[in-house]
Order: sequence, then structure tokens, then C-alpha cells
Amino acid sequence: MRSIWNGAISFGLVSIPIKLVNATENHSIHFRQIHLADGGRIRYRKVCELDEEEVAGGEIGKAYEDADGTMIPITDEDLAQLPLPTAKTIEIVAFVPADEIDPLQMDAAYYLSANGVPAAKPYTLLREALKRSNKVAVAKYALRGRERLGMLRVVDDVIAMHGLLWPDEIRAPEGVAPDSDVTVRDAELDLADALMDTLGEVDMDSLHDDYREAVEELIAAKASGEAVQPAESDDSGGGKVIDLIAALESSVRAAKKSRGEGDENEAENEGDMADVHPIKKTASGKTASGRATTKTAQQKSTPKSTGTKKSTSSTSSPAKKTAQKQKKTTAKSTPSASASSKSSASAKKQTSTNARSTTKKKTAAPRKRASA
Repeated sequence: MRSIWNGAISFGLVSIPIKLVNATENHSIHFRQIHLADGGRIRYRKVCELDEEEVAGGEIGKAYEDADGTMIPITDEDLAQLPLPTAKTIEIVAFVPADEIDPLQMDAAYYLSANGVPAAKPYTLLREALKRSNKVAVAKYALRGRERLGMLRVVDDVIAMHGLLWPDEIRAPEGVAPDSDVTVRDAELDLADALMDTLGEVDMDSLHDDYREAVEELIAAKASGEAVQPAESDDSGGGKVIDLIAALESSVRAAKKSRGEGDENEAENEGDMADVHPIKKTASGKTASGRATTKTAQQKSTPKSTGTKKSTSSTSSPAKKTAQKQKKTTAKSTPSASASSKSSASAKKQTSTNARSTTKKKTAAPRKRASA
């Protein structure tokens, strides 16, 4: 990279020869002014307003315009005689924590490159000292004819310098904040926090200028003679917010959708499907053995109950109704509390005549003791 300034860093009694290199570059697309009638380029000419004649660059000087309009000529020799100790030196004046620098003061950014082999050792010393102290250096330097303020910090293995505006160049934010008092509710803050969490972090390298890319495509299309398709308009409501809560909720849903996260509607559908599962345990849905009445137990008890119905004609009607209800309930996979209660009553009657039922064995012992 081409250096734009050569000088030295003054670090106490240590002098570090360096080169100043631009750390940023402008990728904006620039346009020329043309004459619409014939496409000719419009040129600006420097003309003296007194004789209305064009003046060459060598005949142009600088002057300061006084309040009454008087021009006070200032020559380069006049400026060269001024005491400017930072004309070729970046003079470090202090080391401060980085959070003491107001981001509003940030201006242009530069890389400082060691100028020559002898500068490598003091350059590395200053870089490592900045790293270990977790501080930045505040310095003065002169560039393009005036003294400026700068901040030195470490970026990877390079010392970078940010040009800073002087404190008196920062305007106070008077009249910028809303005039009326606005109260923000906790619910609105919670939704704002949820939106911030959903948006999360971003890889800064993935961000790019969409507008510049669109302009480049437009230029390429017109250069090749292709028809230019108008871009689709993005109607986002013109920035009018009617319901802040609704707008925040919609923003959270849109952010989750853009990141491929699950939709709330899917969760609601899953909740509706959960009601179809068989009930594992009801208020009166226990069998005689104390186990919960399940779909499998009902299917196994159905043929047994049909066998009992043949021998007990007096109770066949309730048993048939119970069996039919059990079959319908098993087919639908949604047994009701009343059906399970009736099946439990019929199961108790069945166990008195069923020799294979474990409940009959448990109830037989107490009866023998009572007869004895």
C-alpha cells in the first residue's frame, strides 16, 4: 500500500520512524455530469469574478475571508513559519482506557508501518506495551496543513491510528431528544429484549452494500443494451407504528422465520395433537388389581367379558353396553371418563366369576377367614 505521510512516533525519548497508510477505501460509485442534449461532459472552470477570465492552477492562492467580506491573503511561507512541532511527528501525550474515547470523535483510520529495519524493534515494543496495558495512546499529529488529534491502538499485529475530532468539534445533542415525556412499559421492554436476542449477533464480514450491487447491475445492463426491469417496491408501511406491541411481536416472528427457527403455529398444532393420545389414568379408571386402565388392558379384557356375559344372563345387558362402548372407545383412541368408570364396574363383576383373575384370589382369603 502506498504511504501518504512519512514521519516518526515520539514515545518519550524513543523515536519510531513510520509510514502512514490509509486503512479504509471508498467503494462508492461516482457519476459524471453530462449535457442531456448531446451527452457531453460538464466541466468546471475556475474563473476570476472580477475579470471573468479562466485562471490556471499556478496563479491560484489562498486567503481568509473576514466577516466584512475582506480577503486576507495567506501564503504557504506564512504557514511554514508557524511553530508546529507535530509537522513530522506523531507525539503521544497520554495512555488511557479505550472506553474513555467517545465514538463520536472517531474520524479517518490509518495503519502505521515501521519505516526500515531499525524501526522494527521500537515499533514492536510499543505494540506489545499497548497490548499488555489494554490501553490506547492519545497523540497529536499534523496532516494536510493542520494539527490533528489521534488515537493509537493495536489491530492484529499492526498499530492503527484513528483520527479524532477535537472535543470542541462535537456538537451537543440539544433539541434532538423527544420533547414530550414518554413512558415505556415493562412488556414493551421484554419484547424489545426478545427481538434483540432473536436477531442475535452477526458476522460483520457477511454484510455488504446491496444498493451498490444494484447500481452495478444497472450499469452493466444499460451498457449491454438490455432492458432494465424496475425493482419491486418494498412497502413496509412508511415507518408508521400503530401498535408498538403488535409491531414488536411481528418483528420477533419475522426474525425467527428468517433464521429458520420453528414457528409458533407448529407448536400450537403439536399441542392440539397431544389431546388425541390415550388417557393413561383417570379418576375412576383403575382395574381391580390397582393398575391404570390403558388401551391395551381394555383390549385384553374385552373377550373375557364376553365369556362372562353368557353365564350371567341377568347382567348381560349392562355388560353388552359396556363392551360396545369399550370397542367404540378403543377404535377412537379417546376413552371417556364415564366409559372407563362403567368398564371398571363390569370388571369387578367379572372378577367374581373369573377363576383366572388375580383379584378373586385376593378376595377369597378374607371370605374364608370370615366363615371360619
